[in-house]
This record gives sequence, structure tokens and C-alpha cells, in this order.
Amino acid sequence: MKKILSISFALFVLFLAACSGGTDEKTEDSTGSDAATDNTDQVLKIGAIPDQNASDLNRSLSKLAEYITEETGVRAEYVPSVDYSALVTAFERNEIDLAWFGGLTGVQARNRVPEAEAFAQRPMDEEFHSVFIAGADTGIQSLKDLKGKSFTFGSESSTSGHLMPRYFLMEEGIDPEADFDGQPNYSGSHDKTYKLVESGSFDAGALNVSVWESAVAEKKVDTSKVNVFYTTPSYYDYNWTINKVDEKFGEGTKEKIKDAILSVNSSNQPEIMELFQSEKFIETNNENYKAIEDVAREIGIIK
Repeated sequence: MKKILSISFALFVLFLAACSGGTDEKTEDSTGSDAATDNTDQVLKIGAIPDQNASDLNRSLSKLAEYITEETGVRAEYVPSVDYSALVTAFERNEIDLAWFGGLTGVQARNRVPEAEAFAQRPMDEEFHSVFIAGADTGIQSLKDLKGKSFTFGSESSTSGHLMPRYFLMEEGIDPEADFDGQPNYSGSHDKTYKLVESGSFDAGALNVSVWESAVAEKKVDTSKVNVFYTTPSYYDYNWTINKVDEKFGEGTKEKIKDAILSVNSSNQPEIMELFQSEKFIETNNENYKAIEDVAREIGIIK
């Protein structure tokens, strides 16, 4: 009987040891998993306002992420945003490290993250334009002809699809909330704007000139059904803005990323630059977008 009890006790001790060993192993694995998660988190997240076809953005900006990884040694990935404001919020929360903003969203983001810096743009962004388009059978030939017509902007947070078109309408004495046939629509993106006007869902709309020209060149829009009747004066618009990356990735990271973006051109990365409808990026700075902020405050988009 004593022998049986001794054997049972020994087996019990072995069982406890095995359980203890399993717990230690689990703890070690858990630590390793946490460490892996920490490493995974150290990825440079790239965002962009979703102002055109989502698959085009995903393809080209994923290639840009690969290029940045190769050039800097910092692992990068593209993270799509559901809308303009979501990108600004993600940037504010430090969930996006590098963002392709429009003029207005860039101002909004940098107001929330004062250390952020607009550092690159396309040459066309120094003198950007919006175009007003109308259905061919609407009889619209000037901004004043828009009174009593249905109208669609792009995203409410878009510089070229809303802010500046609204500003130029107001300069012509047109109040979008009072003078259109019903309240103005917000399509959400430039490509949707021209499709809505082309289909006859709205009499007219406003969008980014480069998206319009690209759609015409690629025959994505039927110019027998919709055409441009007004092009705005120029203003500063799109830009690359970088977050507080040195705090996350180490000193000198910001300069590496800036150099990588400014080295992209149509010769070494043609697919990337095709999306941006440009041959290269050039330097810019926060001060260039002061006029955008002033307009946004004047019409109440920024308080």
C-alpha cells in the first residue's frame, strides 16, 4: 500500500512539473509573440485621400511602399482610407506616418499635429485648378447659369472638389445651399463626380482638373454627354505630409523618407507616377498652404 502511494505521489510530482514546464513554455512563446507584434508595429504606414479609383490607388501606392522600403531600409506599407476625414484622424492618432493629402486635408492634419511637415508636391500642385463640368444638354455655359440647377461636389473635405469650387461660386454671388435645385450633393470622389454628371443624375459638378484630363485621355468619360464650361484660377493643392516619424523609427528617418519620395520620377518608377499624372515630385513647405487655410476659415470649414 505504501509502495502504491509512493508511486502515485511521484507521478503527481511529475505531472506538476510537466504543467509548470508547459506554463513556462507558454510564457516564453507569449513573450516572443509580443516581441514579434512590437516589430510588426514598426511599419511605416502610408495613406492617401481616396479621391480616385481604389484599385489604382492600392496598386501604385503599394509599389511606392516597396520602393521606400528598398531605399530607406524602413519597412513600409500602404493603408487604404475609407474617406478623407478618416485619413486625417488616422494621421492625428499617429496611425499614418506619411500621407498624400489634398490642400485642405493637409491643413487639417497639420493643425492637429503641429510637428507635421508638408515637404513634397507635384509641379502642377503649385498652380492647381478645379474644373466645373455640365451635361451637354443642360445649357450651362457659365457659373451664373448654375442657379436653379442640380449640382454635385466631390468629398466635403476635398480642396479641388469642394473647398475651392465653393469659394469661386461664392465669389460669383452663388450660395450653394440656396441657389441650386435642392441641396448640393457630395459624391465622395472625383471619378464619381464626372460619372454622376455624365449619367444625368446631376446637371453639373466640380472636380480636380488632373483627374478630369486623365479620364478624357483614357476615354473613361463620354465628352459628348458632359464637358468643361469653367476652369478656376490657380491655387496650391496636393502634398506629401510626414508625421513625427523620428520618434517612432529613430533620428534621421524623416530625412530618409523625404529623400526617397523626392527621388521618385517617371524614369525610375513610371507606374507610381502614372497615378499621380506627373513626372516627378518637387519640394514644398507648410507656408504654401496658408491661403487654403484662410479660405477654409472664411467659408467656415475650419473654425
